[in-house]
Amino acid sequence: MTRPVTALIVAAGQGSRMGGETPKQYRSLAGKAVLAHAVDVLASHPLVEAVRVVIGAGQEVMARDALGDRDVGDFIVGGATRSQSVRNGLAAVSAEHVMIHDAARPFCPSHVVDALVAALDEAAGATPALVSVDTLARRHGETLGGTVDRSEIVRIQTPQAFRADVLRRAYDAWTGEEPTDEAQVVRAFGGEVTLVEGDRMLDKLTSAEDFAAAQQRLAATMIPRTGMGFDVHGFAGDGPVMLGGVAVPHEKGLSGHSDADVLLHAITDALLGAAALGDIGQHFPPSDPKWKGADSETFLAHAASLVRNKGGMVDHVDATLICEAPKVGPHREAMQANIARILGLSAGEVSVKATTTEKLGFTGRREGIACQAVANVRMPA
Repeated sequence: MTRPVTALIVAAGQGSRMGGETPKQYRSLAGKAVLAHAVDVLASHPLVEAVRVVIGAGQEVMARDALGDRDVGDFIVGGATRSQSVRNGLAAVSAEHVMIHDAARPFCPSHVVDALVAALDEAAGATPALVSVDTLARRHGETLGGTVDRSEIVRIQTPQAFRADVLRRAYDAWTGEEPTDEAQVVRAFGGEVTLVEGDRMLDKLTSAEDFAAAQQRLAATMIPRTGMGFDVHGFAGDGPVMLGGVAVPHEKGLSGHSDADVLLHAITDALLGAAALGDIGQHFPPSDPKWKGADSETFLAHAASLVRNKGGMVDHVDATLICEAPKVGPHREAMQANIARILGLSAGEVSVKATTTEKLGFTGRREGIACQAVANVRMPA
């Protein structure tokens, strides 16, 4: 009878082969961190009762930014090697069955988890494996050596599932060099490790090319959505006017519970609408005194994080300010750059325009400013 498992995701590496300052497990992949993809796919499986994450020392901020409010318990700090990180993870959980997974493998088909857990009814451990479809050969420097019988060769992947007590005892008994995975450790201890069918979706991200292929794979499964936002604020008090997070000189300011940034408010609503997450008033009610005079960057950043937590990607925003004054043109580039910074976009993915109503209506009478915004996002199917 299959029993639930606790998944330990090992995310303590530095990802040096990928290049760059950010370890690959914390890089954004289709709108959310690679680590978040790995957590989400295991946490959603009915046989996985808990997911815990082993991180490197000093990675707590990156890990929390990557995972948001996902329920992974307290982070487990790993060691100098992969095996020590796994040992630390095992010491922090009390589950009967555990699953060890690499954070750099963000996709895990459910049938692999099913097969791994089922195998533990008979074996001490189980690992997914792929047979080779290519000819395998030895090399002698830069020359070709003899071929290897590929029927005896498999490519090992993670997650790997184990009876936790066996894996702990196997690690206690291990005296060899740094192991490459836990299946090797359990097998050396005398435990039987069953092979289950792997999946190319489990391939590890080790290079920039792998990362680009993963981006394309996810993009192909996402659905484009469009959200619309509208906001209006009347003039009141002294200037300047906050537009797009930029203080624009004007004799009057705008009236509102927060800083009344009509441009950021409209874009915030557009993002929330694209992801079907309600409106700005639901998330930041004007009746709540803590939002009095608040910087509207907080609202926009929160909306963007909600979209990304649902696995969405913000592609482009376009907004039109409607007013007779102040003049928007001299400040347009600064507004676009600031909005792009908040959303993690390039300046070319943010458009800010302005128009008048030919002196008609409240904007024509210079009583306030209105703004319309459109956001294009992609969401998981």
